[in-house]
Amino acid sequence: MSILDASGYLFTSESVTEGHPDKMCDQISDAILDAILAQDREARVACETSTTTGLVLVFGEITTNKYIEFQDVVRETVREIGYTKAEYGFDYQTCGTMVSVKGQSRDIAMGVDGEELGAGDQGMMFGFACNETPEKMPLPIALAHRMARQLAYVRKQGDLPYLRPDGKTQVTVEYDHGRPVAVKTVVVSTQHDPDVHPRKLQDQVIGQVIMPVIPSHLRKTDPVIHVNPTGRFVTGGPMGDAGLTGRKIIVDTYGGMARHGGGAFSGKDPTKVDRSAAYAARWVAKNVVAAGIADRFEIEVAYGIGIAHPLSLSVDSFGTGKISDDRILDIVRSAFDLSPAGIIRALDLRRPIYKQTAAYGHFGRDDLDLPWEQVDKAAELASMAGLPAPIL
Repeated sequence: MSILDASGYLFTSESVTEGHPDKMCDQISDAILDAILAQDREARVACETSTTTGLVLVFGEITTNKYIEFQDVVRETVREIGYTKAEYGFDYQTCGTMVSVKGQSRDIAMGVDGEELGAGDQGMMFGFACNETPEKMPLPIALAHRMARQLAYVRKQGDLPYLRPDGKTQVTVEYDHGRPVAVKTVVVSTQHDPDVHPRKLQDQVIGQVIMPVIPSHLRKTDPVIHVNPTGRFVTGGPMGDAGLTGRKIIVDTYGGMARHGGGAFSGKDPTKVDRSAAYAARWVAKNVVAAGIADRFEIEVAYGIGIAHPLSLSVDSFGTGKISDDRILDIVRSAFDLSPAGIIRALDLRRPIYKQTAAYGHFGRDDLDLPWEQVDKAAELASMAGLPAPIL
C-alpha cells in the first residue's frame, strides 16, 4: 500500500556519522577529488578508498597533470573526523596509507572527450523531493541526519567528551495518508570510551542529541528510544569494521523513500553521471515541488556511455500534481538541459565542493550552499504551469 493511502504507515531511515568506516572512506575519496579539482578543473577522477585496522588504501583511475600528496590528504581527513588517539584503535598519525592509482581508460575517455561531452557511463539516476520538511526531504532521513550531525557536534564541542567518532542513527516515522504525524522509534548507536556508565551515556544522548532534534508536535507521545542496544560500543571505526567508498548510497540520498539508480557518488568527478545527473535530478525535483506543481515528485533520467543527451526521462507526481505528469514532463524538458555538459555548466560542478557532501547526505543540506539545492527555477516553472508565483 502507498504511503499516501494508508493510516498508521511506518517508515524508517538511517544515517551514520562521519566516523563510520564507510563514511570515512567517502570523505577521503572526496577530499582527494577536491584537492585535484582545486588545481585541475578538467581532471578525470574515479577514486575509491577502503580501510581496516591501521590501514587506508586509495585506488582507482585518475587522469591529471597536477600532483597531490595523497598521504597528506588522507591523514588530514582522518584527523578532522576525530581519529586522533591510538586508544581509538585508529589514528591519523600512525595509520598506514597505500596508493594504487592509474589513468582513466582510453576507451572511456574516447566517449567523454568528444566534441560534445558524452556521459561517463551508462545508467539511470533518480531525483526526489516532497513537502514534508522545509528542505523538501522525507522526514525520516532528515531527522536521522540531524541526529547524526548533533552526535558529532556534542562530541567535537566537548559537551559529551567520552564519545568517539563512529556512530549510527535511525528514525521511524508514522504517516497518516502521506502526512507525518509522529516519531515512533529512535535508535542511536555511538562509540564511546570504555569507562563511561551506560546509564549516563543513555540519559545524555537522549537529552542532548535525540530530543532536541525531534519537533515537539511529532512527540505527543514519547517515542521508543534505544541507545546502544547491545550495551557497549567501544570498538568501532576501522578497527571494528572494514570500510569502503560507496556503501552508504541510501544514506547519501533519500533514506529509501525514493528509488535509487545504484551508482555511488563520492570520489567521482562530474563527468560521471552517477553523481552529476543525480544532483541535477534532485535540482529538478526540488524546483518542481518548490514551484507548487506537486507535493511529492520523482524524476528518472537515463544515459548511455559516450552519448551526449539523456536516453529517457520520466516523472511521477504520485497523484499530487496540480497539472498532469505529461505536462510536467514537457515543462522539465523545456526548462532544464540534462545533458552531461548542460548539467556541469548549470551547476558549476568542476569545483572542489564535494568533501562537504560526503557525510550527512548530499541532499537537503540546509547547512551548506549547494547548487542543486537552490530553488532558482521555481518561479519559472510555476509560470510555465500557469500557477501563482511561489513564496520562497
